[in-house]
Amino acid sequence: MPPRLEMRGVCKSFGATPALGGVDLVVQAGQVHALLGQNGAGKSTLMKILSGAIRPDAGQLRLDGQPYSPRNPLQARRLGVAMIYQELSLAPHLTVAQNIFLGMEPTRHGLVRTDDLNQRARQALVELNQSAIRPEAIVSTLSPAAQQVVEIARAAAVGCRVLVLDEPTSSLSRTDAEALFSLIARLRQQGQSIVYITHFIEEAKRIADRFTVLRDGVSVGTGDASDVEIAQIVELMVGRRMEELFPRSPRSPGEVLLDVSKLSGTHRPHDASFTLHRGEVLGIAGLVGAGRTELLRALAGLDPIASGQVRLGVHTGPAAPTARWKQGLALVSENRKDEGLALGLSIADNLTLSRLPRIVRPAQRRAEVAAWLRKLDVRCEGSDQPVGELSGGNQQKVAIARLLYHGVDVLLLDEPTRGIDVASKAQIYRLIDDLVTKDQPPKAVIVVSSYLPELLGVCDRIAVMCRGQLGPARPVDGLDEQILLAEAAKGNAAAA
Repeated sequence: MPPRLEMRGVCKSFGATPALGGVDLVVQAGQVHALLGQNGAGKSTLMKILSGAIRPDAGQLRLDGQPYSPRNPLQARRLGVAMIYQELSLAPHLTVAQNIFLGMEPTRHGLVRTDDLNQRARQALVELNQSAIRPEAIVSTLSPAAQQVVEIARAAAVGCRVLVLDEPTSSLSRTDAEALFSLIARLRQQGQSIVYITHFIEEAKRIADRFTVLRDGVSVGTGDASDVEIAQIVELMVGRRMEELFPRSPRSPGEVLLDVSKLSGTHRPHDASFTLHRGEVLGIAGLVGAGRTELLRALAGLDPIASGQVRLGVHTGPAAPTARWKQGLALVSENRKDEGLALGLSIADNLTLSRLPRIVRPAQRRAEVAAWLRKLDVRCEGSDQPVGELSGGNQQKVAIARLLYHGVDVLLLDEPTRGIDVASKAQIYRLIDDLVTKDQPPKAVIVVSSYLPELLGVCDRIAVMCRGQLGPARPVDGLDEQILLAEAAKGNAAAA
């Protein structure tokens, strides 16, 4: 049997800039194939060619052994190739059934047969083992995970043979991600081929049969996912060894900058106590919903404090967010798009609006912004470029640069590498290490992350939060992923 999908020698350039330089991708029927690579590696361009959004300059594409050359995404869908992007493309005001069969509604005498529409949608959901989703439900009322299922059901309803999932778990909880993995396994059993694009290498190893790594527009490695180590994939993606991802310069923690005693919020945390020293990175581990974000928001003055004490330098007690900025503490939110940045404003505005002088001198501001962009290696066209046009990693560096421009001593980083590629993660890790070792005076950093290797790699001490309770902060030398996960889950298991 020929492969379900064959892409051979695919090339694409935009003007004088080559995006793909002869990429090969082969996917068998009933196979999950992980497509890996950092931002700019060529993954998006390759998938846009597959989905019919753009045309290749050279190369051959075949689907089940037949030449495949879609003129547009609609024709690609009709031929059996569907792409589900990270930003879902649903009509939120329509029902589940209307979204699944949009443009293919059963009609009689020009009128949509609603009962037939709902019945077909119900059957499509049953085939995906998702009968809990009602065809009559308005899509905007569904969770992100359920909306993703609706997109997959829509693809399956048109006879999808190749399904491309672009970062499907980036906005899902652990429970929802597990449900998605079960659904992918079901699709595989039904004979569908799945191209799975992700930044989470552990996910790729877990659910994929094969993998292909792109770097700088070419295929640099492919093979069985079960036969390759994570460190090997990372080396293929970034061109250097995994040990180099987590730089650790000699650290000498100094005086206490933040002293938290029995801090409780209106909901979470409960009686949280810890200290944070200058020149130290403190990690907070825990499952989604444990209260880690609520702890950071309470420290930053964004959520009310019910009881307890926060001493920040010489300042004691609760404070508003603006006061916390002036006292030297600020937060980079996990929700970069809605809370961390003003995507429609320029890089310069995002970086400086928190601390503008009474008289703004444009030339001086441009020079200061340019200096920060160089220091943090932000890849952009210039300081006037809208920050929403940057990659996720560069957006995150702008958000951190704003805190540094403001002169804060304590940085609260909530999921600082979520949704960014491995190379950008390495730059963020290097930046964190520089903040606590090379800055004069050194900063102090709290990192909340769901990625345990990240916490173990960049932090000096880690505390585990479970159901709102924060455990003691302990040196990383005596910790590993199993210990952290067991402590993070024990309260949830007891509650169950």
